Amino acid sequence: MLQVKNISFGYNKKKVLKNIDFTINTGEHLSIIGESGSGKSTLLKLLYGEYDLNEGEIFWNKTKILGPAFNLIVGYDFMKYVAQEFDLMPFTTVAENIGEFLSNFYPEEKQKRVEELLEVVQLSTFANTKVKLLSGGQKQRVALARAIAKQPEIILLDEPFSHIDNFKKQSLRRSLFKYLKNKNITCIVATHDKDDAISFSDKMIVLHNSEIIASDTPQQLYNNPKTPLIASFFGEFNVIEPYGIVYSHQIKVVENSSLKATVKQSYYKGNYYLIEANMNEQNLLFKYYKELKKGQEVALSIHK
Repeated sequence: MLQVKNISFGYNKKKVLKNIDFTINTGEHLSIIGESGSGKSTLLKLLYGEYDLNEGEIFWNKTKILGPAFNLIVGYDFMKYVAQEFDLMPFTTVAENIGEFLSNFYPEEKQKRVEELLEVVQLSTFANTKVKLLSGGQKQRVALARAIAKQPEIILLDEPFSHIDNFKKQSLRRSLFKYLKNKNITCIVATHDKDDAISFSDKMIVLHNSEIIASDTPQQLYNNPKTPLIASFFGEFNVIEPYGIVYSHQIKVVENSSLKATVKQSYYKGNYYLIEANMNEQNLLFKYYKELKKGQEVALSIHK
């Protein structure tokens, strides 16, 4: 179990994080979400022991996580941290990078392990390619494979798919998170992308103004967003009195209703159109199966 006990931290007098308190069990997946500058990356670095805490304590099981004032070498053997900057060996191959910290006493087992990890991050065809020749997204996948090579007890991921294009991102997410679950590896992800979190997290915490403003399952946070900030993480939304926060898919076009809106713009989204409309001087967004003409009046109903 990871226990974060009422920690606070600041680079100077101003606190970047205040009164952060949560626990996560072995094998669980936690996502940390929040705007840029909310402290997501700083929190991961504190969990890794990269900084010294101003207040509070962090424990992994019975081991207290301490910073550089107590440890000559930052980090712990049971924990891996994948930052947004990749610490790779550019002049060696992908396979050599992944297998760098694996024992050479059992070469056949090492080879099988490297091949398994190459499949997890979908780089099997690049096994013998030198890292310096890879794209940014491919390097990020090598960094992920290196981090899980020795099967840590806990892994910290900072925007783990930020450099990876959409052609690979969806399948890579499924592959990596399925692997971590199967191996019972505790995973903490700092992200601004809902697709990194909503389908894979057991718990989510939301950071805002240096503090945790919400902590719950993805389902609860999605279905009952307490603030517009939380709703914005999941998709397009509106604030409509007396309904409160209403997602765009919760507004339906009907034949008759007291709610009337005038179409301003239709945005093609593939299997639907996002309609921007005006209702009582308020901007409104809702989904519809076809394009609506600018200036058209529609009747709407809200289904929450």
